Amino acid sequence: MLRVLLLFLALALAGGSVVAVCPAGAEETRPAFALGPGDLLHISVWNEESLTLDVAVRPDGFISFPLIGDVPAAGRGVESLRLDLAERLHAFVPDAPVTVMLAELGSARVYVVGKVAKPGMFPMPGELRVMQALALAGGLTPFADSARILVLRTGDAGRIAIPFDYDGVAAGRDIGQDIVLKPGDTVVVP
Repeated sequence: MLRVLLLFLALALAGGSVVAVCPAGAEETRPAFALGPGDLLHISVWNEESLTLDVAVRPDGFISFPLIGDVPAAGRGVESLRLDLAERLHAFVPDAPVTVMLAELGSARVYVVGKVAKPGMFPMPGELRVMQALALAGGLTPFADSARILVLRTGDAGRIAIPFDYDGVAAGRDIGQDIVLKPGDTVVVP
């Protein structure tokens, strides 16, 4: 361990790069997937049939669960919610294992509107790029303006419009525009 620290120190003093290494088993602060309104959860408490049920995340971001009432779920990971439920239920069911599973993804959606074959709302089962969303919508119609497509996104800075040139991406010239969409994004095809 001392050798590793000395090596990092020597690299730093010599002007080299130093990379911080996260220790094994360290938890990341942000979940890989955050729950949201519309997600359906299957929650079970071992050996307690009355505490095994499917629960939807409400539009206000909470779930309701017997014995403990409303619990915040939106923006949290499944494991974080499981730990919270286990802690809240401990007074009623000591040491009973709690399981939380995402039964149905309902919160991660994108919208494709305008001059596409099938405009509408599309679920995001994983990473989804602009070209993939356009393919889900059946592609552009002959009257679409493929050079003026916009991705509308709401972020911390408010609502923004990200330009997308379909022809440039399709030709392989500007594939950096084929960004990963975020839940709630709207692709507008004029």
